[in-house]
Amino acid sequence: MVGGLVLSQAQSHQVAAPRTAAPAPLPAQALEKRLREQAAAPCGTAATAVSVRSVDDVRKAHARHIKLGLDRSPRHARPLLAACALSGWPGGTELAASIFDSLDEPEAFDYNTLMRGHVSGGRDPAAALRLYADMLGAGVEPDNYTFPFVLKACAQLAALQEGRQAHIVKLGFQHDEHVQNSLISFYGKCGEPTMARRAFDRTEAGERTAASWSALLAAYTRAGLWGECLESFGAMVREGWRPDESSMVSALSACAHLGAYDVGRSIHCALLRNAARLNTIMETSLVDMYAKCGCIEKAAAVFDAMGGKNAWAYSAMVSGLALHGDGRGALQVLDAMVREGHAPDAAVYVGVLNACSRAGLLEDGLRCFDRMRLEHKVAPNAQHYGCMVDLMARAGRLGDARALIGSMPTGPRDTAWRSLLNACRIHGDLGLAEHALQELRRLGAANAGDFVIVAGMHARARNWDAAAALRTEASDRGLAPCPGFSAVEVRGEVHRFVSQDMSHPRRRDIYEMLHQMEWQLRFEGYEPDTSEVALAVGEEEKRRVVAAHSQKLAMAFGLLSTPEGAPVRIVTNLRMSKECHAYSALISEIFGREIVVRDRSRFHWFRRGACTCRGHCKKKKATEKGAEEEMPIPKKNKKKGVTQQGATTTSSSPGPVTRKRAAMSSTQDGTPSGTPSRSKRKLVA
Repeated sequence: MVGGLVLSQAQSHQVAAPRTAAPAPLPAQALEKRLREQAAAPCGTAATAVSVRSVDDVRKAHARHIKLGLDRSPRHARPLLAACALSGWPGGTELAASIFDSLDEPEAFDYNTLMRGHVSGGRDPAAALRLYADMLGAGVEPDNYTFPFVLKACAQLAALQEGRQAHIVKLGFQHDEHVQNSLISFYGKCGEPTMARRAFDRTEAGERTAASWSALLAAYTRAGLWGECLESFGAMVREGWRPDESSMVSALSACAHLGAYDVGRSIHCALLRNAARLNTIMETSLVDMYAKCGCIEKAAAVFDAMGGKNAWAYSAMVSGLALHGDGRGALQVLDAMVREGHAPDAAVYVGVLNACSRAGLLEDGLRCFDRMRLEHKVAPNAQHYGCMVDLMARAGRLGDARALIGSMPTGPRDTAWRSLLNACRIHGDLGLAEHALQELRRLGAANAGDFVIVAGMHARARNWDAAAALRTEASDRGLAPCPGFSAVEVRGEVHRFVSQDMSHPRRRDIYEMLHQMEWQLRFEGYEPDTSEVALAVGEEEKRRVVAAHSQKLAMAFGLLSTPEGAPVRIVTNLRMSKECHAYSALISEIFGREIVVRDRSRFHWFRRGACTCRGHCKKKKATEKGAEEEMPIPKKNKKKGVTQQGATTTSSSPGPVTRKRAAMSSTQDGTPSGTPSRSKRKLVA
């Protein structure tokens, strides 16, 4: 164990010389003789002999030590000190501190033991740091087992400056692998991935271990640097290290957030080759990865094969179904969870309510909310109320949603007001949107996206001065919207695009493919919808903005770089726009490809011109001005050709796009219906 605090192994480097044998005792002194013999033996033996199972047993043994005058000797008190400090018994830490205080000259091992007890489970990390200061004040020199506990205490307290002052280099422990790994982990837990990387790079290649890589990957994961996490994971494998469980979980989490399906699948294959059986943590990570990469069927297969499902596994499956808009499936998983004897927690209900909201299941969501409160006694929190506000508002019940916010026991929270603001964007209620933004300002929780939504609503109403004032206010507050991007995975590498992107090495091929795609769509009667662009510019400029949308660039590169018939998987931090929704539906039918798009709120899976959202998301808009910018649905496009209703059906079951297909039903080169022409296939290949 780190710190050497397993008594049967750790004390060999600090065992005092055995005492000389005592004179032959009187018969009445038999107990005293046995205790003294145990104390004279190595501490590992003593720890075994003094069998304690509770705090009361420790108190009795300590009382005997006091009677024999052995309580002040670190060597004799050490087993009892470790038993109290590390057991987790109620009152054990206090008794351990009392035993420690009675020692005459505690050694580094004794300080380490008590510090380990303080940081175990985050019991009292501040006491561990005070103990370290007392250790230095008493002139006891720390050893290489001391600093992992000190750094862990600093990490638990987010005490960055204190951790930097731990005298690691001064005392010559900068090359100790345990200390270096703890330092990497400390910086990662304090939100300093750059410092964690520096600490990792300072470690010589021969001194690195699998734990060093694992700590670095965890640091990147905690900071949300998913690309860096996957790059480091690849470097770890290339250098010949076998990833441990923690490294695999970090890599799978990065794959889930990036939508890196191919990498995640290869990790799964490696696990199946090298592990006889996966534990619950790994299986839950796989469920989450497959669901967030757009393969809900594989996520369900992994979930169904799990032997010991826990609340985390159910939560991952329910959240995945919510991301795919499968409200009925989420309700079925909830029912199965209850049947199998598991009590749904707050996180599971957040996923179920989200699923009901995204699927438009108003009545089911209301019943689920009552079931959570009344049957399972789960107190609703701000997230639950935010889901209910979103559920009601999406159904057009804005008044009920606002009333629910006012009745929240915890008081109105930013999540609820933001859900109402998004609903106002969908239904075009500018007055209520202004009120929601004002409440967010009052709570000090307004972000760039909130200002952009209301500014966009003003822009569509031609209130240019009001829109400009809101954008200026957001800038004055130091709020900048995150730039919109779309990413696509090709051969295990994630390629990211922004609007009008010209930085990709294959930009010429991409824009040529984009031109061919738009030409093919126009041949089918398609006209780009520029009504979403809330800018005071001419029609040609609006068409230029729409034509090189980041999602279209990612789609063009995916079609260009993946085998014919393979699905194209795109991840974007924007909400799906009306224009991109119709565009993707047409491309999926013309090219005979599945287009899988994960936007900010859910998945859109386009097959043969239909989307799995079934029209529930057709009112969501976004532009490339920022990841938070969204637009409400305009009036129906009356232009000749494809309309929004043609792009996505609104019935209970998806249907193909309805439009003229005479030109595609039979081409001169004999290609079947639904595939591009021969010249187009050359670009795709």
